[in-house]
Amino acid sequence: MRRSGVGPDRHGPGRPGGAAALAVLAVFVLVGGLTGCSDLSDQTGTSNQVGAPTASGSALKLLATLPIKAEDNSPRYRRDEFGPAWSDIDDNGCDTRNDILRRDLRSTTIRRSDGCTVLTGELRDPYTTRIIRFDRGRNSASVQIDHVVPLADAWRTGALNWTARERLQFANDPENLLAVDGPTNQRKSDHDAAEWLPPSPGEQCPYVARQVGLKARYRLWVVQAEADAMRAVLQKCPNQPALGLTPSG
Repeated sequence: MRRSGVGPDRHGPGRPGGAAALAVLAVFVLVGGLTGCSDLSDQTGTSNQVGAPTASGSALKLLATLPIKAEDNSPRYRRDEFGPAWSDIDDNGCDTRNDILRRDLRSTTIRRSDGCTVLTGELRDPYTTRIIRFDRGRNSASVQIDHVVPLADAWRTGALNWTARERLQFANDPENLLAVDGPTNQRKSDHDAAEWLPPSPGEQCPYVARQVGLKARYRLWVVQAEADAMRAVLQKCPNQPALGLTPSG
């Protein structure tokens, strides 16, 4: 709440007037201080612009700062706008897909010749909670790498205005990537939170919290139906922290 036309007493307590003047001044300062406290509380969670997100605070509060706009798909989304799939943008010698498999799977075996390629492993799927066995070659599609904020959704909500380098970074950002059950990922497609949520109810809060954190960090907007769906999920877990706010390599 902004104070209109009210400012501090520029003349100070040194003017004549004795105790009465000092008393009036004290009341004025007290009221002004209380009004200043209201200013701080009123500013929390009411802005419709994306500010610099921090690691503190709930995803529900951060959601309130995301701009709400209509989708923009002109020119239309193309996957190649986000660069080659699974690049090695961190220069560790391994592509992003194998980096994520190695991070998210347990009991992995790695190809000795390159020290990168994940051959086998076991995944606890973050969308269904199922345990899935990954075996490269025979059933590689059973585990896929999902963009939590789909690339097509990002394109429609601001990424079409990014540089090619920014889109490549987003497509390979480990905070936006999860190893997941392949068929479930296919059903998700490029849907936003109004159209798709993880089948396991217990996984919906962290999933939406990650989408909110990523959209805030990358200055993406949400459409109205998406914002409503996100809010409905996060109201069930109001203390859920926003995720995806801190870049990781």
